[in-house]
Amino acid sequence: MGEGRLRLKDKVVIITGGAQGIGRAYVLGMADEGAKIVVADINLDAGETTARDIRAKGTEALALKTDISSPESTQEMAKKTVDRFGRIDVLVNNAAMLGRVRVTRVPFYELDLNEWDRVMAVNLKGTLLCCRAVFPQMKAQGGGKIINVSSSGFFFGNPNYVHYVTSKAGVIGLTRCMARELGEYKINVNCIAPGATLADDPSDKAVYEQRAKKLTELAVPKLCFKRIQYPEDLVGTAIFLASSDSDFITGQTIVVDGGDVMH
Repeated sequence: MGEGRLRLKDKVVIITGGAQGIGRAYVLGMADEGAKIVVADINLDAGETTARDIRAKGTEALALKTDISSPESTQEMAKKTVDRFGRIDVLVNNAAMLGRVRVTRVPFYELDLNEWDRVMAVNLKGTLLCCRAVFPQMKAQGGGKIINVSSSGFFFGNPNYVHYVTSKAGVIGLTRCMARELGEYKINVNCIAPGATLADDPSDKAVYEQRAKKLTELAVPKLCFKRIQYPEDLVGTAIFLASSDSDFITGQTIVVDGGDVMH
């Protein structure tokens, strides 16, 4: 646990895609700040493993199999969270297609439209569905925090990733619209835009080292801080946006990328 005040003590936090990678880093970091964690992930086995790791620290955790592209699944996620913990204080919309579920890198005119639809269904519609699922509870309890996740790629317009980048641009638009709509209910809606992050599974040594080499060659030279970005680099911003320290901040996108994008 961190020293002094626990910024998320007894807060109930749902983190989608929380079983692995960046999502797992959010889970562990927020648990260390005293939060009760719901690991909502399509991979229930991995979610259960992460939840057990949290419980071993003495923190409450619940793993739920959640398909964020499904209205029924996201509604069930919210219901089971309330059934278990009685409230929903924070939603982190982390789950997306790019890391564990790779997307094809091709020019827009060669893109399979079925893949376009799938990326939009998960990255953009999935974010919307999760927000809709938790909204009634947050409204009823008098407030909450929603943290969406975009990408620094939106600011560059990365070529050959038109479906991914467009979906993440939509997340920023969604964040701003929802902030306007939900302010009267004391619900903050903000967004984190990570840079290129080494979020691969370290146990898969070959893939991990290949990805690290690629980031070192292509991403690191452009940064102010000349090192690879890791999932843990994003945790502090997420905790800030989930805590009372950010109560008067809404509709904002915070880029966390080591100083590549400046806007």
